[in-house]
Amino acid sequence: MIEQLEGRVAVVTGAASGIGLAMVEAFLGEGMSVVLSDLDGPELDAQVARLSADGGDVCGVVCDVADPDAVARLAAQCWERYGDVHVLCNNAGVGPTGPMLATTPAEWRWTIGVNVLGVAHGVTTFAPRMVEAGVGHIVNVSSQAGVMTSELLGMYCASKHAVVGLSEALYRELESTPVGVSCLCPEFVRTQVFDVARVRPDWVEVEDGHDAMIPGLSAVLEERGIEPAAVAARVVDAVRADRFWVFTHPFTVGFAERRIEDLRADRNPEPLR
Repeated sequence: MIEQLEGRVAVVTGAASGIGLAMVEAFLGEGMSVVLSDLDGPELDAQVARLSADGGDVCGVVCDVADPDAVARLAAQCWERYGDVHVLCNNAGVGPTGPMLATTPAEWRWTIGVNVLGVAHGVTTFAPRMVEAGVGHIVNVSSQAGVMTSELLGMYCASKHAVVGLSEALYRELESTPVGVSCLCPEFVRTQVFDVARVRPDWVEVEDGHDAMIPGLSAVLEERGIEPAAVAARVVDAVRADRFWVFTHPFTVGFAERRIEDLRADRNPEPLR
């Protein structure tokens, strides 16, 4: 449990926009120093310059979390600059949409590489040093799609379920250590996570007609989505309270319970309404 955040050091991946940037701003508001990591170098530089001008103790490191060597370099720069890392937020992720039958092997390699291996690389690189230091907290960003499923988010659901499983197992592994673990499962948040075309590498081939968001998703995001700052505030509270589950919407638990009800009734998955 890290009740006192002032003077501590946080590292946030996928930090140049969305929930990641909101977490950076929340940590700065608590008096922390923050290392921002992102693959978008120009946007990362712009945010670091803005936050620095506002008096924040920040630095930026361009990093592809799917590359373990890049994550190792990120960690080395963090410890070289600050001498310690107290909070790690494995936030970088992509949100491809559409039916699984229209996906390509390259899309799967990219999605799993960022959403799952990116979290695993952060954990295996940072956590041992945090345990050795005797203090720390890790926040892994999953999704409501990590505890329920949708026929139009199959690939995304698979990757986010993996993050939930990884996080629960990590919590059990670190339960006897001073390092805490949280799993963030947001529902709709007003970010660009589902606009994958803007960040997808050239090597990722997609089927014709499978290059856009689900029709109407933008409208749903606007109607039901919350601001990233609200999510970041919940993360800060979870770190302080050493709370594992971090939800953003009241109906997330209900969706998760639907699976348990199906299991108890020995029935096929009930359709979502």
